[in-house]
Amino acid sequence: MKKLLLGNEAIARGAYEAGVTVAAAYPGTPSTEITEYIAAYDEIYAEWSPNEKVALETAFGASLAGARAICAMKHVGLNVAADPLFTASYTGVGGGLAVCVADDPGMHSSQNEQDSRHYAAASKVLMLEPSDSAECRAFTVQAFELSEKFDTPVLLRLTTRVSHSRSLSETGERAAFPNKKYEKNILKNVMMPGMARARHKIVEQRIRDLTEYAETCGLNTVEMNENPPRSRKFASEEAHNNFSPSAGTARKIGVITSGIAYQYAREALGDSVSYLKLGMVYPLPEKKITGFVSSVDICYVIEELDPVIENHCKRLGLNVLGKEAFSDAPGKNPGVQYPSALLGEYTASHIREVVLGEKPEAFSVSEKIPDRPPVMCAGCPHRGAFHVLNQLKLTVTGDIGCYTLGALPPLSAIDASLCMGASIGMAHGMSKADAGLSKKTVAVIGDSTFLHSGITGLMDVVYNRGSSVVMILDNRITGMTGHQDHPGTGRTIKGEPANAVSLEKICEAVGVRRVNVIDPFDIDGLKKLLKQELEADEPSVIITRRPCRLLIKAEQPRFSVSREACKNCGQCMKIGCPAISKQENAAVIDGTLCAGCGLCAGICKFKAIAATEVSV
Repeated sequence: MKKLLLGNEAIARGAYEAGVTVAAAYPGTPSTEITEYIAAYDEIYAEWSPNEKVALETAFGASLAGARAICAMKHVGLNVAADPLFTASYTGVGGGLAVCVADDPGMHSSQNEQDSRHYAAASKVLMLEPSDSAECRAFTVQAFELSEKFDTPVLLRLTTRVSHSRSLSETGERAAFPNKKYEKNILKNVMMPGMARARHKIVEQRIRDLTEYAETCGLNTVEMNENPPRSRKFASEEAHNNFSPSAGTARKIGVITSGIAYQYAREALGDSVSYLKLGMVYPLPEKKITGFVSSVDICYVIEELDPVIENHCKRLGLNVLGKEAFSDAPGKNPGVQYPSALLGEYTASHIREVVLGEKPEAFSVSEKIPDRPPVMCAGCPHRGAFHVLNQLKLTVTGDIGCYTLGALPPLSAIDASLCMGASIGMAHGMSKADAGLSKKTVAVIGDSTFLHSGITGLMDVVYNRGSSVVMILDNRITGMTGHQDHPGTGRTIKGEPANAVSLEKICEAVGVRRVNVIDPFDIDGLKKLLKQELEADEPSVIITRRPCRLLIKAEQPRFSVSREACKNCGQCMKIGCPAISKQENAAVIDGTLCAGCGLCAGICKFKAIAATEVSV
């Protein structure tokens, strides 16, 4: 049967069909939906783990027990999971083990733009890269077969466009895969130095075997097209000098590509060129690539992010054109817009211009397109906390989540944001470097992120005699990635009840004696509490607790502004609520956006804002 599937949904379907027993993940766009779709299959145990390291360790444990297992994460999550990944490469697997990692070219929802193919090479682990939903399903099934055949974890690399695009895919039945019998094997599974040195030789031989497999496997395919290019212009003088046409043949131009970049190239170039499409991106074949390059007169490498394939070709001594050919991107031409933005700065038109010499048709946009900056939702509980932090002019180390938006105007309340869980360590380091900062620096972190990797930072503050103030913004959910549960919510990924972790007790258990809980919309109370805790000479935790507005299903009041009472002072504008705007003589609240939180009414000194009606 064929179905229109999201790329992430197709990965989940492939895991189901492959007979996967255990799935673990920490949510992170663009990978989140993989595990959400897997959780819909009753045959698979699925969980939200506290972080990606734990997710991979859980999946590895299931594999060790003989089951097929999968875990999923975004590219920065692989940084967290790198420790078990590198050693799992040495131990190998029991049942098949697949690790899905979703890169985010263009940083649609990420703090950096790293290329996970480097992790495959560094950890010496096989990596596959599907280009559409059909391959997502098929490659996932094949990943488990290859994992067991070569005794290795398999990385499945996705990118945002593959994860979040829909295309047709075949679906099949679930394979009957009984768990392999667990057998104790200390030499294979206990990586003490002596055992690890012996396993290292096995890993190196495995890479040689996989490289040989890459030469003939069906994952790497060649499409030779006879159609000549419609023009013979060149993107650069170097391309012109390197071109040597073969008499009597129409196969002039070749493109080496992989993943979504294959779809971009296909859209732009169609059958005008020949393709070597690499579905197995580590290790890369050598003979197959050399043979393809020798079969065309000029060869381009089209890939997102780093020149991984291009550099491999050049190490083989092959004359290919890659990133330098596309360096004059149309985005660098102010005032000119190109349709169908693809491949970072590249567009389909630009690819055609470089490879085929066809000048794209440009068009100008005469009207200024209004900016639409990201903003916290109307009614967001974090808004009150950041309003207070801004008013007190404190130095704030931030973290990763919805609350990162507190860095933007008009709140402008975050000074630094690095990675998951880093806010507490940053605040501790600042106070140790400059004692004067300790009385005016606050670390901000969310409830899910605190459980992900903030606990160890707080432990460090206590152990090393710090005095940092940590604010845990507890909105009772993992908000930024779409409302996934975590160990503090009291529900599993399948909606089953679970024991909820107490943030207060965790803080007390690591040695924090000053733990306070407050509503972030209690502006005056929060100001007073912050001032008090900043004066303390020991660690302090303030938990601001109010659920995400989108979790509240009960009816809420709507608020409006009395034009007669409003002094147009602009105080309500400082909280950055998208429902509030300023007109000539008074502020105005859009009733269709108002979430009924009442924060604006609480800070209006002239009592010009009041509840008027009920909204759902």
